[in-house]
Amino acid sequence: MLDEHFDSAFEHLFHKIMCERYPDFINVRTHGTLGDLGADGLRLHDRTLYACYAPQSPDAGEIRRKFHSDLTKAIEKRGGQFTTFVFVHNDARNGVHPEVSLLLNDARITHPDLKFEQMGPIHLYRELCGLERDVIADVLGCDFPSTDRVYRVGPSDLEPLLAHLVSLRRSGSLLAEAREVPPGKLDYNRLSRDDREEFVLAMRYTPMVEDYYQARTDVTERDDVAFGFHTYYRDLRQEYQDPAEIIWKLQEYVAGNVRGSREQERAVMVILAYFFETCDIFEEPPADRQAIS
Repeated sequence: MLDEHFDSAFEHLFHKIMCERYPDFINVRTHGTLGDLGADGLRLHDRTLYACYAPQSPDAGEIRRKFHSDLTKAIEKRGGQFTTFVFVHNDARNGVHPEVSLLLNDARITHPDLKFEQMGPIHLYRELCGLERDVIADVLGCDFPSTDRVYRVGPSDLEPLLAHLVSLRRSGSLLAEAREVPPGKLDYNRLSRDDREEFVLAMRYTPMVEDYYQARTDVTERDDVAFGFHTYYRDLRQEYQDPAEIIWKLQEYVAGNVRGSREQERAVMVILAYFFETCDIFEEPPADRQAIS
C-alpha cells in the first residue's frame, strides 16, 4: 500500500500521516529559489528533520547523491534546528537498501553530534495505525484496508494474559519502577527512538506480567511461552534486519494481524517488554560491551 506511492505522491502521503500523527510536525514544501532548505518535514519538539526519497526504481548512485545533498543542505540551511536526521524511503523489501545502511553509518561517524535513522513503509504504516480509523480513512481517501483476524501466530495462552493486562490498566493499577535492563541492550539492538520510548514506558508495567505467571497453576506456562518467543524471534532475525520490522512481527505474534484497541496495543508492548527484559527476544550485548556500558 504505502510502497505503491512514488516521488511527490509518496511525500504527500508522508506529510498527511505525520501532520495527523504529531501536532508539532511541519510539512515543508518547496518554494521558488529557496527550495525546501534541506527538509521535507520537521518535528519541532524533538528536533527531528525528515528527508524523503521515493523513486519508482531505486538506483544506488542516485540514493547516494540524494542523501548527501539533503544532509549537506540541512546542515547548511538548518544547522541548530535539528538533532536527528531521518531518511524516509518507500523501499518495502526485507531490510533497507545496502547503500542506505552504509550512508547512515558513515554520516553517524562524520557527524557524531547528530543522530541518524531511516523510515520505510513499515515504519510509516505503524504511524498510520496510531491514528483513529476515521482519520486513517480520510488520509488514505478510502476505508482502512483491514479484515477480520486471519491468523494468530503466538500461543493461545497469551490471550488471557492480554485480557489481564488490559483489565489492570483500566483499573488504574499503580505503575512500578522499570526493572533493570541488561546494560546497553537498547543501544546494542539499534532500536529507534520511538521504539525505545515505548519499551521503557511498557517496562513500568512488566511486574504485572511476572505476578500473572507467579499466580498460574501451570508452572511451566511461562517457560513454554518464553521458548516460543525465543524461537520465533530467531526465525525473524533470519528474515529481517530492521528492528522495527521485527517488533512489528512480534506484535502480530502476540495479537494477530488485525489492529486492536489502544489498550490492547499497549498491553502487547508490555508483554514484549517483559520478554525483552528476560532476554528471550533481542540480543544481549557481548560481555565486553556490558562492562563498558
